[in-house]
Amino acid sequence: MEFFVDPNRCIGCHACEHACSECDTHKGHSMIHIEYVDRSTSVQTVPMVCMHCDSPTCADVCPADAIKRSEDGRVMTARKPRCIACSNCVLACPFGVPKMMTELDLMMKCDMCFDRTSTGRKPMCATVCPSGALYYGPREEVEEQRKRSRPMNDFRFGDQRVTTKVQIMVPKTSPIDHLDITAAMDNPPTGNAILLNILTEIPLETAGP
Repeated sequence: MEFFVDPNRCIGCHACEHACSECDTHKGHSMIHIEYVDRSTSVQTVPMVCMHCDSPTCADVCPADAIKRSEDGRVMTARKPRCIACSNCVLACPFGVPKMMTELDLMMKCDMCFDRTSTGRKPMCATVCPSGALYYGPREEVEEQRKRSRPMNDFRFGDQRVTTKVQIMVPKTSPIDHLDITAAMDNPPTGNAILLNILTEIPLETAGP
């Protein structure tokens, strides 16, 4: 069983966020969030879950050794007795996933609903996603259902290479062999302008009754 994210299928319904907060180990907080790809020009959204890196940076920078990986490669949320709420993991994660819950003095993040998946059930988010943007199942099943897509788990952040347990679906005809996350930073501005009417204080002599 593997976790697949297909950004092209996300419809921004936020059902995954609400379902995630229902997970028994999340204390009512959602560990998944919806991001806008380019809010100024598009309504396209993408779900952000923990990618469960093969070499998790969040765990590497944790001075208290509070972040552990399970035997099957899932990166767990910080252990309460060890977490010192330093936010190193929040700053270091290349995907921007960990959340510092200041009211709990604890870092919390997606653990792929370990309490559910360890007993053979699907993660809450994948269970409720109406469009299939979040999918949990055998790779053969995904390849059969998504004949025009293929999974990829190789990411580049400049010179840094990150491989992950979670797979991103990309077009099958695409020649790329990895996803360069920082490539868009060199793109020129789109040129689209948003005009805003700014209200200023109205002089008293011109103000109406």
